[in-house]
Amino acid sequence: MGYRVAVAGATGSVGREMLNILAERGFPVDEIAALASRRSLGTEVSFGDTTLKTKDIEEFDFSGWDIALFAIGSGPTKTYGPRAAIAGSVVIDNSSLYRYEPVIPQIVPEVNPDAIEQVKNRNIIANPNCSTAQMVVALKPLHDRAKIKRVVVSTYQSVSGAGKDGMDELWNQTKGLFVTDEPTPNKFQKQIAFNVIPQIDVFMEDGSTKEEWKMVVETKKIVDTSIKVSATCVRVPVFVGHSEAVNIEFEEDLSAEEAREILREAPGCLVVDKREDGGYITPVECAGDYATFISRIREDITVENGLSMWVVSDNLRKGAALNAVQIAELLGQRILKKG
Repeated sequence: MGYRVAVAGATGSVGREMLNILAERGFPVDEIAALASRRSLGTEVSFGDTTLKTKDIEEFDFSGWDIALFAIGSGPTKTYGPRAAIAGSVVIDNSSLYRYEPVIPQIVPEVNPDAIEQVKNRNIIANPNCSTAQMVVALKPLHDRAKIKRVVVSTYQSVSGAGKDGMDELWNQTKGLFVTDEPTPNKFQKQIAFNVIPQIDVFMEDGSTKEEWKMVVETKKIVDTSIKVSATCVRVPVFVGHSEAVNIEFEEDLSAEEAREILREAPGCLVVDKREDGGYITPVECAGDYATFISRIREDITVENGLSMWVVSDNLRKGAALNAVQIAELLGQRILKKG
């Protein structure tokens, strides 16, 4: 016996990935609905070998649907999320709308699966920010061994994190520069082609951006409130795949070799760490993969009990759609128990 699943935002990049991953992983689906705004009504999307026509989310009745995967942004989610939850669907939301509400669980299944029990509070689960999701997968097994005191992270985030408009802007600017067209920033604050931009989301009063604030708050909520986090988030001219340079300070001694062995056995992690030319993973190689890749694991001699590492993952998958589907799988195993 399977589930009735609705995917809201099915025509967007994350919504399409949700449908792909549900099919790839053989999620037990009895019936699936692809939902979108009225202007996309009837657009065709793929679910495995099946073609679905989108339905109008405004008119959709969520009654009797077990799970609703949302990839429509905070504004529409504020309208349709509670409607779905009240109707009895468990909402797994990819926006930031519910991430910071104490009673709503924010889950990375490899890290804090027991938080799934909190779904009973509101029938809503928050999917974490893409940059946070991949980092905490790497942090948690090390934290369990040596307790993390402090994390300093610099991110190198692809344009797909800003959606289709971000990808289109990089493509158009790159093409245009070869024919001497002046690049015009639209989605991003400055030219993104052949450039890097040290701003993702809006600035806050303390000088950090909201993306950086998200990494701080979400790491504390998902892993441990005692961890101190300093983040610098940068947009780079890469289409898919977020990279992070992560520096970690522990309470206990942890060698690079032991950390490497721990991460090799950790769920969701794949260590590619050869100390030779090319012995590491880049975003191009991680695109389309499920894993969080970890490379360049080494000891940091500038602090007591310090390690540095390089963490890369497909942000449309582990950073968004894959994590949401993994939450749905966890929900089925522990709460709904139909499949």
